[in-house]
Parts: sequence; structure tokens; C-alpha cells
Amino acid sequence: MNNILGMTKQDLETYFLNIQEKKFKATQVYEWLYQKRVFAIDEFSNIKKETQERMKQDFDTHFIQIEKKQEDEMTKKYLFRLQDGEFIEAVVMMHDYGVSVCVSSQVGCNMGCAFCESGRLKKVRNLEAYEMVEQILAIEQDLGIRIRSVVIMGIGEPLDNFSNVVRFIQIINDAKGIAIGARHITVSTCGLVPKIYELAKLPIQINLAISFHAPNDELRSRLMPVNKVYSIPVLMKAIRDYLQVTSRRVTIEYVMLNNVNDSIECAEELADLFQGMNIYVNLIPYNETNHLEFERSSKTRINAFYDTLKRLRINVTVRREFGSDIDAACGQLRGREIE
Repeated sequence: MNNILGMTKQDLETYFLNIQEKKFKATQVYEWLYQKRVFAIDEFSNIKKETQERMKQDFDTHFIQIEKKQEDEMTKKYLFRLQDGEFIEAVVMMHDYGVSVCVSSQVGCNMGCAFCESGRLKKVRNLEAYEMVEQILAIEQDLGIRIRSVVIMGIGEPLDNFSNVVRFIQIINDAKGIAIGARHITVSTCGLVPKIYELAKLPIQINLAISFHAPNDELRSRLMPVNKVYSIPVLMKAIRDYLQVTSRRVTIEYVMLNNVNDSIECAEELADLFQGMNIYVNLIPYNETNHLEFERSSKTRINAFYDTLKRLRINVTVRREFGSDIDAACGQLRGREIE
């Protein structure tokens, strides 16, 4: 049985035509779900009773449960319990320009990045599209706000769950859905090259972020096993293709690990890779965990790395620190709950 929150408007139009109803009923359903935030099918008053009963037979309306919430002034982290008892996380960040949410795309992750808490507990399964949609709806309901910016960068590798992530994007981008603009939706990947090519062909021009984290194959393979399959030269070719096809700037995510990837030499190598490209580098202070050996780079080393990239004419920012005191690193809260 499909969950109604995982249906695109086009899916619902097909559904209604198949049950001999007018396809505009799909728009009416979307208005109930996403504009009025009514999730009980028998409260859809402009849908006739017989159709409501058929929909209740055909669609599940189970909703995600908030298991735990941690928060500080600028960050709120949610631990959700899914219908099968598994746990995922989402993080809300209060920016000067508005509220954004970082959602999970899988239960666990198989990418095995050495510094990442999410990958320590392996992938259990992909999330369905509705389970991603519900993260946003539950947070909006809990906080009494509307989310206007979404980053798919929580637990899991989004491009390893490509079809569900694309469906999720279609639902939240729909003008009658959650209506989040494409330019306010970002997909992050550790570098699944074939899927980057597929992403470039989507009709929705979303943002792409690449988790890069090292400027050469030797170091990147040590930190990120995916690099043994898709090396930096292969990944760089995919990034260039994406830039050419979409004309959209790509974000290069770079977590700052003390005395690992934060030297001036690393900054110079990184600048050589991206010289003249329409990218910007986002330096991320590392959120330390009890289970992993890595430490956060000092402010002095981060600043020196930043200054080097600037001097070499690379667009660069340092990500504002969010939630270091509330287990805000991906997977920390889930890991504690499981263990």
C-alpha cells in the first residue's frame, strides 16, 4: 500500500483517472495535504464519500513519529522513529536568510567515510519518498513554521537512493505541494559519478554539493572508499559535465580534519583542481564524535586554509557552526539511541 505523502501530483492524476474520477482531484488532494495540512482522508470534504473510502483502502496515512529533540539557539535536531521501528535524523538550522532543514535519505549509510558517524552504522534500507516528505511536515508542525530551504545531506547517500530522492524533490518542489523552489533544494553526494550525470539531466534545476574532503586520490581514498571506484579525475569530469549542462554553480564540501587534510599544501592542491570553475568551496568545521579518531582543525588552520584558497582566486566560505553541543553531526543521535 502506498503512503499518500509519497505520491507526486502526476501519480495522483493517474490514480484518479484509473478509478474513473477527474484528474483535477489530484490538485484538490494536494491542497488538503500541503496547503491546509489535513492528512485524514475522510476530512477531504470536496472529495465524495465513495472516493474517500476507496482512497482509504488504497493509501496508507501513517505519519512519522518524533522520538527525541535536542536544541540550542540556532539548531534543532530531531530523531524520528519510522513505522518499522528504525531511526533517522533531521536538523533544522536558523540562518539569517531563513530556516533550512537537512533531511536523511537512508537508514544508515554504506559509503563508509572514515570521519562520518552515519557510515559507522551500515545501511539498513533506503527511505521511501514519503518518509523524506514527512521529515519536513513533522518539523513544520512541531515548530509552527514553514521550511523554505532543504538540503538532502543527513544520514545516507542521496544518490544511492536516486529514484526516491527524485520523487521527494518533485513533491516538495510542486507549486501545490510544499512549494520549495528548486534553487532552495540541494542534493549532496560523496561522488557517485553515474548518478551525477543522471542528476544533470533532470528538468528541475536543483543545487549540487560534492563531499570532496581531500585534494588528491591517495588521501581521498583513505578517507572516502568511494574514491577507489570513482577517482578524482573521474569525478572532476562529471562535475565539469554538470556545470556545462546545468549552468549551475556546484558546492564543494570540505570537512576540516586536524593535521589530516587541512595543510597549506592541501589548499594549494585543491585550488589547482578547481581553478577557473564555477564552484565554491564550503569549509566545514568537523563535529567530533566519541567513536571516531578525528579532531576538528583549529581556527588558525582553518583560517590559513581559507586565506590560501582566497589568494588563489577560489570562492570559499567557512560554514557557520551549528549544533556542536547537541549531537548535530549526522548519525550521532541515531547511534546513541541504537546503542
